[in-house]
Amino acid sequence: MAEDTNIILQSDNPNLGEIQITPEVLEIIAGIAAVEVDGVNRMQSNSLSKSVNELFGRRKEHSRGVKISYDGDQLTVDISVFLNYGVSVPKVALEIQDQVKEQLLFMTNLKAQQVNVHVAGVVPEKETANTVDPNDPFANSENEE
Repeated sequence: MAEDTNIILQSDNPNLGEIQITPEVLEIIAGIAAVEVDGVNRMQSNSLSKSVNELFGRRKEHSRGVKISYDGDQLTVDISVFLNYGVSVPKVALEIQDQVKEQLLFMTNLKAQQVNVHVAGVVPEKETANTVDPNDPFANSENEE
């Protein structure tokens, strides 16, 4: 049953009804929070099917690289990221943990017990290629005469 996988949020007024949230929503919140941290280049893809769906433009996966586990009252988040070359890995990882915990608490009132950050790789800076003048594409960039 799909309803069994939903997380029931505690409400201040249970007479209004219950609030259920799917784990995918938590994954999206955590993914967006992680990408917004300076030094994060991109998230690692979870699975081949999600990668193929994104490749064909079926849906943009903000939850990519995030796995949520919820057991009773224990919320665990696993995040796999690629970082920019030259950043402090422990500093960025700690900032990801803080940002994800803060956003989940703010948006859902759920407290993450653990946020595990998995650094899947480091992405070097792209070197800038010589630019070509569109008015003179065969000109030598060193202006030889």
